Amino acid sequence: MRSGFEDSAAIAGGGRSSPLMQDESLDVEARQISERRLHPKERRESRGRGSLRNLLSTATVLVPASALAAPEAQRLLTSTHMIGLAAVAGVVAVSFAGAFMMMKRRTVIEKENRDIRSALSDAQSRISRYEALIADKNRRIVIWEGKTGSAELLGQLPPEIGAPTNDREFLAFGRWLKPRSAAALEKAIDALRGNATIFDLVVETSRDEVLEAQGRVSGGRAFVRFVSLNNLRAQLAELQLERERLHGSISTFQTLLDAVDMPSWQRAPDGKLSWVNDAYGEAVNAPNKEAALSEGRELLETVTRAKIKAVATMDTAFRDKVATVVNGARTFYEVVDVKTPNGSAGIASDVSRQEAVRDELNRTIKSHAETLDMLATPVAIFDDRQQLQYYNQAFRQLWDLDVPFLESRPEHGELLERLRASSRVPEQLNWKTWKDSILSVYRSLDTHTDVWHLPNRQTLRVFATARPQGGATWVFENLTEQVDLETRYNTLLKVQGETIDHLAEGVAVFTPDGRITLSNPAFRALWGITATEAEAGTHIKAIETACAPSHDGPEGWKTFTRAITSFEDKREQISGKLELKTGLVLDYAVIPLPDAQTMLTFVNVTDSELAERALKDKNEALRAADDLKNDFVKHVSYELRSPLTNIIGFTDLLRTPGMDPLTGKQADYLDHISNSSSVLLTLVNDILDLATVDAGIMALNLEPLDINELIDEVALQIAHRLQEGNLTLKITADNDLGSVVADHQRLKQIFVKLLSNAANFAPEGTAIGLKCWREGPDFLFTVSDSGQGMSAETIAKVFNRFESDGRGGRRTGAGLGLAIVESFVSLHHGAISVDSAPGKGTRITCRIPAGEASRLDAAE
Repeated sequence: MRSGFEDSAAIAGGGRSSPLMQDESLDVEARQISERRLHPKERRESRGRGSLRNLLSTATVLVPASALAAPEAQRLLTSTHMIGLAAVAGVVAVSFAGAFMMMKRRTVIEKENRDIRSALSDAQSRISRYEALIADKNRRIVIWEGKTGSAELLGQLPPEIGAPTNDREFLAFGRWLKPRSAAALEKAIDALRGNATIFDLVVETSRDEVLEAQGRVSGGRAFVRFVSLNNLRAQLAELQLERERLHGSISTFQTLLDAVDMPSWQRAPDGKLSWVNDAYGEAVNAPNKEAALSEGRELLETVTRAKIKAVATMDTAFRDKVATVVNGARTFYEVVDVKTPNGSAGIASDVSRQEAVRDELNRTIKSHAETLDMLATPVAIFDDRQQLQYYNQAFRQLWDLDVPFLESRPEHGELLERLRASSRVPEQLNWKTWKDSILSVYRSLDTHTDVWHLPNRQTLRVFATARPQGGATWVFENLTEQVDLETRYNTLLKVQGETIDHLAEGVAVFTPDGRITLSNPAFRALWGITATEAEAGTHIKAIETACAPSHDGPEGWKTFTRAITSFEDKREQISGKLELKTGLVLDYAVIPLPDAQTMLTFVNVTDSELAERALKDKNEALRAADDLKNDFVKHVSYELRSPLTNIIGFTDLLRTPGMDPLTGKQADYLDHISNSSSVLLTLVNDILDLATVDAGIMALNLEPLDINELIDEVALQIAHRLQEGNLTLKITADNDLGSVVADHQRLKQIFVKLLSNAANFAPEGTAIGLKCWREGPDFLFTVSDSGQGMSAETIAKVFNRFESDGRGGRRTGAGLGLAIVESFVSLHHGAISVDSAPGKGTRITCRIPAGEASRLDAAE
């Protein structure tokens, strides 16, 4: 136990020892004082119990002594009485011995009482000093008895702290402490009273003063000391609070950065990563941000980091748009990196989508500009400063302005002045007022519409719309043609009205409900009705009744009524022919009009009908004659071919070696007979082919043909004819021309007839040319000769039948060869052309086009 001097020294030296150490000493001493306060009470109880025992002993001893003094005791002094007396004497001796021991014990107790009173005096002196210490204005103690006991408050805090002096108000911590400090303190007090959890907190008052709160438990009581800190301890506490605030702010900002989808990082002074957020870890494809930090994964490329290091300074942050690869895709980031003495920090915002939107916007603006440039409507856009921002080509052409002037972005007022100087805007009596009214659009929210009549006789409708971001859009609609069209339209309506009235064709127009709106005199004359009966507004039923004397059949006005008044969505045009009772034949047409009206037209075709009937009769007669001609040709051809075949056969038989030898004259005559028969047979075959073609019954036997083999066959067949004229055939063709889908016999006839025609006109000893080639899928060939050629008049009729030009030819034919060639080429859907001039020979070109495969499929 410390002496009073030591306690005073401890109190005086409070500046060197902490209040916490002093308060712990107070706890120990207070417990000792409580224990010593209990000991004297126990001693007093013990002393009381000893005094009672002494009084009882004294009473026991004195009672027998008085009894001995009585006179009757003399007679009882017998032996028996002597034994009792001895016993009493023993008891008295024992009592005296006990009294002696009691007196000795009392002396010890009195000494102990003196010691207790001395200790109590010392304790009371210390309690006084402690109460004086507790009453110090720099601290206040709150004591609770148990978990549910009331609170007892000791001491006071300095007034500048702002703590209430009233006990109840003091316990309402939320009223005089900052919310964060009050919440932490109340939570700590609940843990102290409920679980005996001690605590040490630094709290802030609403006046920004700092207090130290210490929670302890002693003797079943919970108490909290509020100590006002000052000087270095206050500064230390404030620094600790500031550190906690800063740490909390950093933690809050880091949590916020972890929540946003923008990679963020912090670097140490050596450039190494010291912290990254979750978005950074995802961007560098790391399992988490801790792995990205430990592995040192970099989001930006080395060149970009070097640029940031070179550009960023303490005063100027790095701001730029950079590109990097994230998850295998090219990504654009808007990077902001700041440099501090303790390192650097940066954040990257993904602007890939914005870049894509910006590119799309630029493309859209460019597309719109290109679209506006293609429009015939002049458009000009002025910004919020009334300067020309955009114009299309139609605008420049309308006002005939120079490109350099427009590119200088003139103000709208300057543009109007220039147009006025060149006499391109409407003349105004008060130019300034008109100009101000035009420029007032920039201060208006409504669309401005006006019509300008220009000095060059143009009419413009001007639309001016204010833009939300400032400025205005000007659109100039050229109404010159529209006004002209309206004028012409009105004139045309009058002309049409007059024209309809003077038409020989009857015209009547009906509304959807069946009422007539228009009719011309021809309509009324054809049906024999008056103008009153066909007056506008008359229902079609009345018209039908008025026209009944002329025609009352079911195909007449009943049909017209159904077509005009029906509710069908799809209206179709109806046409037909009527024969009136008056003998007139009318062609009628029911024509739906765009405005839901219906027009009836009637044409008097009586004369044409009679002529048509006559022509039909004549046509039937001609068809019968044509059929008779075809039958005659077939019959005659058959009748001629049979004897000619016999003649040719017998002629060939007479030439055989097994027959009797012929004389020279007989052989010549036989040759003439054979040649004439062959010519006649060819003529008959040509006539039969043409008749078949004309009758439309010739069918081609289409099949794939090898072109080179076909050329060899043709050359072999025409060889005899070439020998007669001492001619040669010059063939120009590739070794492999492929195949073509055609009729073998007819295509071979085309070749033979063209080569025969060329051999007939080619000079003796010359060559006939045959050139074959492919042009894409088409097959082309040309037959040429060096004869006298043909004039333009001859070429025009070279394909006509029975047209023969014997001038210059060795033989004079019937003029059917080229006609047959042209027919066979047409059957193959080909084309034939003739290139010739007098004295320059003739060249005939044929084309057999592609697509024959489809005709082959159709033929099959």
